[in-house]
Amino acid sequence: MTDPTDADPPAPMTVEMTDILVVGAGPAGSAAAAHAARAGRDVTLLDMAVFPRDKTCGDGLTPRAITEMLDLGLGGFLADRPRITGLHLHGWGAEQRVPWPGKRFADYGSAVTRVELDEEIRATAQAAGATMLMGYKAVDVEWDGARVGAVIVDGPDGRRAIKASTVIVADGVRSGLGKVLGRQWHRDTAYGVAGRAYVASGRSDDEWMGSHLELRGADGTLLPGYGWVFPLGHGQLNVGVGALATAKRPAHVELRPTLRHYAEMVRDEWAIDGEPQRLTSALLPMGGAVSGVAGPNWMLIGDAAACVNPLNGEGIDYGLETARLAVELVVDGVGDFTDRWPDVLTGHYSLAFSAARRLAAVLTVPKAVPLLGRPGLRSQKLMSMVVRVMGNLVTDEDRDLVARAWRTAGRASVRIDERPPFR
Repeated sequence: MTDPTDADPPAPMTVEMTDILVVGAGPAGSAAAAHAARAGRDVTLLDMAVFPRDKTCGDGLTPRAITEMLDLGLGGFLADRPRITGLHLHGWGAEQRVPWPGKRFADYGSAVTRVELDEEIRATAQAAGATMLMGYKAVDVEWDGARVGAVIVDGPDGRRAIKASTVIVADGVRSGLGKVLGRQWHRDTAYGVAGRAYVASGRSDDEWMGSHLELRGADGTLLPGYGWVFPLGHGQLNVGVGALATAKRPAHVELRPTLRHYAEMVRDEWAIDGEPQRLTSALLPMGGAVSGVAGPNWMLIGDAAACVNPLNGEGIDYGLETARLAVELVVDGVGDFTDRWPDVLTGHYSLAFSAARRLAAVLTVPKAVPLLGRPGLRSQKLMSMVVRVMGNLVTDEDRDLVARAWRTAGRASVRIDERPPFR
């Protein structure tokens, strides 16, 4: 595994003007920079960290994410990583192995540490021609009317301004620059809290992701969330726990004790050796629960736009997708993103996000979890449908009963939303 401490010191900043400035070099930002550079644009990619660096994440890659990574030309990188067939689901004395339902997307998933994944996509952007600035934090903007004229950055050589025609904001769930631009996170819909750790294991090359839908604390209390075990290869697993919450029902979960308890619970099953290492936690806005995602010449993508699946906490796939969609708007010459970008996000995600976050809100009630989960885990067919919906693997092109029912639920949910996704 790459050591995030093996990073070169940042070089002095020489960029004063660029066509496209991408703020944040996680999967979303780096993918946007790669797509834009390949389209022949002058691109600068900026991040406050010095890469390689770690990031709190489950490290799982769904078939949606795999499809986008293959489009980026990262098939060779994925070839040396675990090939995940599907999910091994547990709960209430039952279990099911459910393969990924491959249709439009790839028929497999994977798991890669964020230290390695983010460095690979970042290097891909740089190889495509993007200029990389590491160790610089975007802290403010200079306005040119309603447009962003320049982004103010702090770095090792002081505070500087970078002029840009277009700004793509991909600085993560807290989105410091997004807040400067007017982004607001609305916590009345479901959000997530999660913790992860790494453990040594004799089953790190397994072809199934473990998922425990019956998550309990050390005292046996049923929690509104789930646990995961993702095989990373090379003798390691990512083990984590996540819980759902809303403003009305905040998550009262002590993540670190719960995570250690969960790791102990799966120790024998997953041949875990030693104690969990590098425990970290994160808070996740989900389901487009933000407003202020665009202006005349700027857009928020990925986690910054709360493009995180409310049912499984997955955000890498949406980060990669929104990166591609944002660059397509730029290349198409759209003059003002203020309304166009929210419309694009709404068109791609609002039905699924609205229905998913409504269901997630139900799952914040602990008693609802066994009511829905216990019968599902006793039916292979039902769990296959659940995995397809939870992984957002239903597309507009799908015409089967499950797809039609999910879209119908989404349309009904959007109609009664007090605050639709991205609005």
